[in-house]
Amino acid sequence: MRSIEIPAGIVEYDETGSGPPVVLLHGLLMDHTVWDRVLPLLPSGLRIVRPVLPLGAHRRPMNPGADLTLAGQVSVVADFLEALDLDDVTLVHSDWGGALLLTARGLDRRVARQVFLPCEAFDNFPPGLPGTMVKLASRVPGGLRFAARQLRVGWLRGLPPLFGQMARRPVPDDLVRRWTDPLLGDPGVLRDLLAYCRGPFDGPSLIRDTEALSRFRGEALVLWSPDNRVMPAEHGHRLAALMPRARYAEVPGAYVLSMLDEPEAVARELGEFLT
Repeated sequence: MRSIEIPAGIVEYDETGSGPPVVLLHGLLMDHTVWDRVLPLLPSGLRIVRPVLPLGAHRRPMNPGADLTLAGQVSVVADFLEALDLDDVTLVHSDWGGALLLTARGLDRRVARQVFLPCEAFDNFPPGLPGTMVKLASRVPGGLRFAARQLRVGWLRGLPPLFGQMARRPVPDDLVRRWTDPLLGDPGVLRDLLAYCRGPFDGPSLIRDTEALSRFRGEALVLWSPDNRVMPAEHGHRLAALMPRARYAEVPGAYVLSMLDEPEAVARELGEFLT
């Protein structure tokens, strides 16, 4: 893993290949390894960058006092692109939708193209039943660590409030243990995740900021999974309709984490878009 310093702290990232930069994002309580099944299936000639965002599975706590609310996390993505001096980026969103708001904040100048897998959008922050459970757990002392321990139990992990609505196929134990180790072992990581979960999520503002994507003039691919029950199917169509140069496609049979459920289909659509 490599690392780079931004104003909020140190961000670790994985990088492979060379060529036009493609930045693959991840969701809450996950890291870059959520893309491991897709990575070897992508075309050559691309610089694939996978940052580990401070969303609960990061191993390097951010600076004390760093703004890690939704607004602060949007800045983390922008600052990461800036620190690596990445231009003409293809930004790939999955699960966490904070980076959709780069355009609304005027922070998307390094982003040339975007891909939207099922992710938070409009007023669906935090998303569905799993998001509601995380939000509630963050309000209870010890709640997030308790939830992380439940994720490590296979049969519990498959229940709807946990990963049951996130992935159609069982999420492997080794992945979940990797994702939950930092939260269970480092008070700084817990502090960072609490800062995000307890931050403000204002529905009307989030709708307005998502709709600011109408100002995005680059090419876009909305690669939605209509069978998922966390990110509404309607949101995929709405996102595609917002952007003047967007195309809509589907990954049937997958849930939110389509890169785990159907890696070949995701790689095929993503590869065609990237080349």
